[in-house]
Amino acid sequence: MKKVLIITYYWPPSGGAGVQRWLKFVKYLRDFGWEPIIFTPENPELPETDLSLLNDVPEKLTILKTPIWEPYNFYKKFTGKAKETRISAGFLKEEKKSKFSDSISVWIRGNFFIPDARKFWIKPSVKFLSDYLKINKTDAIVSTGPPHSCHLIALGIKQKLNIPWLADFRDPWTGIDFYQDLKLTTYADKQHKQFENQVLKNADSVVVISPTMADEFQLLLNKNYTVITNGYDDSDYSNNQRIQPDKSFSISHIGSLVPSRNPRLLWEVLAEMINNGHPLKDFLEIKLVGKVDYSVFEETEKLGLKSFITKIEYLPHTDVVTLQKQSQILLLLINDTPNSKSILTGKFFEYLAAQRPILCIGPEDGDAAKILEECAAGTCVDYLNKEKLKNVIDQYFHEYKNGILQINSAKTAQYSRKNLTMQLSQELNRIIN
Repeated sequence: MKKVLIITYYWPPSGGAGVQRWLKFVKYLRDFGWEPIIFTPENPELPETDLSLLNDVPEKLTILKTPIWEPYNFYKKFTGKAKETRISAGFLKEEKKSKFSDSISVWIRGNFFIPDARKFWIKPSVKFLSDYLKINKTDAIVSTGPPHSCHLIALGIKQKLNIPWLADFRDPWTGIDFYQDLKLTTYADKQHKQFENQVLKNADSVVVISPTMADEFQLLLNKNYTVITNGYDDSDYSNNQRIQPDKSFSISHIGSLVPSRNPRLLWEVLAEMINNGHPLKDFLEIKLVGKVDYSVFEETEKLGLKSFITKIEYLPHTDVVTLQKQSQILLLLINDTPNSKSILTGKFFEYLAAQRPILCIGPEDGDAAKILEECAAGTCVDYLNKEKLKNVIDQYFHEYKNGILQINSAKTAQYSRKNLTMQLSQELNRIIN
């Protein structure tokens, strides 16, 4: 077995989107001749806790942990949040009150914690891992970000020991949708871009999650980028027990609903259909699973949709799979931001595996729309295409009432986690030869 050290901030029992990609790679790497070794913080700030994910951790896996200091306790005190408050990503606010202290904290975050709040883990991690790797022969290292501090740890090791290095970007760095909201000074912006450039230049392989993201990185630095998308795990969806769809006309969104994903057009269309006497008003249920920005509830209440919404807090991943299969329609919302065409969330591929119709609101020429069409798994509607959205919902409702709302997608195998891990192993083999 060749050995690969994987530097990741997110690891079970952490829940949320950040943990899934590398947990699933690690689950299957041994099948392709690679023994993974995990390096992760001992005491991270977890977005959620999901003990069910521990079931996917392979037996006898080496997991290295060191303490991390993060400024979140200071941040919570400064902004008046309770100590047990979970920190939300992407400027999501569950309550409307926006304080001056929040604005100041964003400025501090962007300008003093470069590349992110885990910066104080970089130096001790480089020392710890350099000592470990001098004694324990390892064929390759992997860093996955965000947080991009993980990439800077790998950069430090690369410079010291020159071990082949694969940098995996689950999201862009300076191209992330909220980068412009960080209130960066010219100096801080320059720092972020310099660090990003060093990582792209020094990594032996840079892996990104979508073709358009590879094109965007190409503009930053001209080199070859490898696309390995997110995916779904067959074993999560292999339960042969027949799960009956909801009796309601359920439209379900699973995951964080940040302001840039708030589907204003959808709320308007549903409100208009209901107010015009469309029969869906007697069957509609909007399921929102996970953290939801206050602006979503503000808008839906204003349009008279509050009574149709079922808010569900974070669910263990096993329960999420069941809910996906039960839903009449799975709602995929692409952030309405400059990088919208490149966004391919892990949730999208799990939606595909659930075999329920997907309604995507996002760019009709984006990467998600192309895969949706290729897999014949649903419909993508542009952010402003009101008439098309109304027709799609009407058609789905008609099929629901006639008991024929379903998809028969058989083109998703290439997105299975095992197939994607094979691609990853091939890339690791390439950089060590």
